[in-house]
Amino acid sequence: MAAAAALLVGATAVPAAATPTERHAAGEQFSFRLHEAVRALPLAQESRDGYVRTKFKHWVDADKDGCDARREVLIAEAVEPVEVGARCALTGGRWWSRYDDRFLDQATQLDVDHMVPLAEAWDSGASGWSAAERQAYANDLDDERLLIAVSAASNRSKADKDPAEWMPPYAEYACEYTGNWIAMKIRWGLSVDQVEYDALAAQAASCPDVEITGARAR
Repeated sequence: MAAAAALLVGATAVPAAATPTERHAAGEQFSFRLHEAVRALPLAQESRDGYVRTKFKHWVDADKDGCDARREVLIAEAVEPVEVGARCALTGGRWWSRYDDRFLDQATQLDVDHMVPLAEAWDSGASGWSAAERQAYANDLDDERLLIAVSAASNRSKADKDPAEWMPPYAEYACEYTGNWIAMKIRWGLSVDQVEYDALAAQAASCPDVEITGARAR
C-alpha cells in the first residue's frame, strides 16, 4: 500500500485532551497535521462488554468477483505479482511486512490485519453500530490503511492492543503507523481512552510534523 502521510515542516507540543465531537457525514474529507489529528479524536472510556468477533462479519466478497476482502488485500499489496486461480486461489507473489520489515513469499505466512483491531473498534464505539456498519468496517477496502498484509507473527504479537500497549518492532514505521491509526479512528468516528490518547500524543510529538488526509466513512 502507498504511504498515507505527507511530511511537513515544523514540530509541535503535545496537544490538550480531546473532547467528543459531532457526528460527520460519510464522505466528508478531513485533513489534519498529526498533533491536530490527535486533538480531533473524541475522548471516552472504553468497554468491551458484549464483544464477540463474529459481530464483525468478514471476510466478504463485496464486489462478487470471487475474491474476498482478505485476498483482495493480498493481491493489491504483493510487491511481486501473485497469480489468481480458480476460486481466487493465490500462488506465487512476494510481500513486505512493514510491522517487522520482513519479506515473505507465501500468502499463508501473512495475516491481513485491521489497523484498528475489531475488539478495539468495539471498545471505541462500534458496539453501538448496526451489523451492516460493523461488516463495512471489517471489510473496508476504500481506504488502504485499514486492512494491511503483515507477517502472521507480528499480527499475533499485536493482537487487539492499541498504541499504548504495542508499536511495530520496525521503528522506522512508527510515525506512519501512528498516523494511520489516528486516520482510521477519524474515518470511522471512533474514540480513544485517556491512556491511548496520551500514547498517541507522545508519539505525535516525537514524529516529524505529518499531515493525514482521508474521507469519513460515517
